[in-house]
Amino acid sequence: MLGLTRARNQSRNGRSLPVAGMDFADPKRKGNVVGKIVVAAGLIAFCLIMIKQSPTFNSPSQFSRREMGVTHVLVTGGAGFIGSHAALRLLKDSYRVTIVDNLSRGNLAAVKILQQMFPEPGRLQFVYADLGDANAVNKLFSENAFDAVMHFAAVAYVGESTLDPLRYYHNITSNTLVVLKAMVKHEVQTLIYSSTCATYGEPEKMPITEETPQVPINPYGKAKKMSEDIILDLTKPNTDMAVMILRYFNVIGSDPDGRLGEAPRPELREHGRISGACFDAARGITNGLKVRGTDYKTTDGTCIRDYIDVTDLVDAHVKALEKARPGKVGIYNVGTGKGSSVKEFVEACKKATGVDIKVEYLPRRPGDYAEVFSDPTKIREELNWTARHVDLEQSLQTAWRWQKAHRNGYGPSVLATAI
Repeated sequence: MLGLTRARNQSRNGRSLPVAGMDFADPKRKGNVVGKIVVAAGLIAFCLIMIKQSPTFNSPSQFSRREMGVTHVLVTGGAGFIGSHAALRLLKDSYRVTIVDNLSRGNLAAVKILQQMFPEPGRLQFVYADLGDANAVNKLFSENAFDAVMHFAAVAYVGESTLDPLRYYHNITSNTLVVLKAMVKHEVQTLIYSSTCATYGEPEKMPITEETPQVPINPYGKAKKMSEDIILDLTKPNTDMAVMILRYFNVIGSDPDGRLGEAPRPELREHGRISGACFDAARGITNGLKVRGTDYKTTDGTCIRDYIDVTDLVDAHVKALEKARPGKVGIYNVGTGKGSSVKEFVEACKKATGVDIKVEYLPRRPGDYAEVFSDPTKIREELNWTARHVDLEQSLQTAWRWQKAHRNGYGPSVLATAI
């Protein structure tokens, strides 16, 4: 009996009581549950109040609002060779910078170096996006208050453009159209456009001035000229736009302080810049240097080019940005005004690296032209810009120091960390 009584008492205290086919919870147990709910709700309400009182709650990102005295520049292709050097210069000059890149040719590690150098809030942000994605580009512009765009992003190899022309027209011309549409929609009026001397083709007279007829002979130059034409047409109805188009020549060199350099994808070595090919040969990555074309109508039979140091090039971009004015369009050649043959370039590279590079001479490459060098008079007079790093061997020595210190380039990029 005693055992049966204890069991009944425990049952009454621990479970609902059935009456007329219905269950009624124990009042004490119900009270405990309600109390816990009230306490939890109180804690949640308290936390919400504290969060709302925080000065950062609902405050927009520094990149999404304009600030007096701060110019916010969108650098497209800012993880690439030229774009990363431009971003570095802008940051050093106290600009606010957003880099957008799809990392198809750029290096995430270059962006990380810049982030380490400029960790302060509101200085630099990286956005992983493809400029061919109109939705992503519109989202980028809607979430950020840009004052200007420096448009570098483009595939940029003459030889590759002859093999895969559609890629070049899409990547250069079509993507530029997407950027321009977003600029108009979001009322960003200032554009510094990275163009090329390839839009001139093979002029009859040297040096090249801004008035030299543009008759490009390869898809790269044609795609860039199409983009220029679209930009110029856009400025006619949009009279408040401030546009600078910079047509530059063959880029060499690297950051003099050794923080950034050129590290193209291994699969692009065949199409890459001659400086990269020379360095690969000097390091034994490739079995010598291949020079294409020795029968041009030049002094030694090889192509003549105007080699511009990347430090001077980004300086021209910054000066163009400083001088950009609403309702004005500036078109400038960016070069040294001096041409050097490929053979002269190779000799300078041998001296810079201290390596007797093996050279193999091959037939011409499709789409190449014999001689191109600039007349920089206009940019000197209007933007007060002059190339300062004009010693070919010295520019190559600077680039070679970075190459020796970064034998694997920037190293492997992990795409997931960028997203």
